[in-house]
Amino acid sequence: MPTADELKQMAAWLAGTDIGLLELRTPHGVVRLGREPAAGDEIVQLEDEALDDEAAPAQAIAGAPSVGVFLHAHPLHNKPVVRVGERVKAGQGLGLVRIGPLLLPVTAPAAGLVTGVREEVGAAVGYGTALFELHID
Repeated sequence: MPTADELKQMAAWLAGTDIGLLELRTPHGVVRLGREPAAGDEIVQLEDEALDDEAAPAQAIAGAPSVGVFLHAHPLHNKPVVRVGERVKAGQGLGLVRIGPLLLPVTAPAAGLVTGVREEVGAAVGYGTALFELHID
C-alpha cells in the first residue's frame, strides 16, 4: 500500500487534473482518491480496504481495440451485438469500433455476465477505452 507521503503526492497530482476519482488496486488492497463535491476541489482519501475474494467480485473490462467510433450494433442491424444482463463467452463479440469503413470487434476478455456499457453509441474512443463491464463467472 502507498505510504502517507505517497498518498499526499498522488493527491497533489490529482488536484492538478480534471479526474474525479482515482482507484489503485494492488494485491494488498484498494485506495480510492476523489474530489469531494461539497468541499470544492479538495482531494480526500475515500477508502483504503483490504482485498479478499468476497469483498470484490471478479470483474473485467472490455476495451476498444483501436481509436474510432463506438457502435453497439452493426450499422446494417438495429439489434445490439450484446445486451446488459446477457452471458457471454471469452472472445465473444460485444460491440464494434468503426474506423472509416473498417469495423473492429470489441471482444469479451473472459466468460461472464455483461453488467454495463460505459460509452454512448457514436462516441469517439481511444485505444483501450473501457466500453463494457463484465462480472466474471
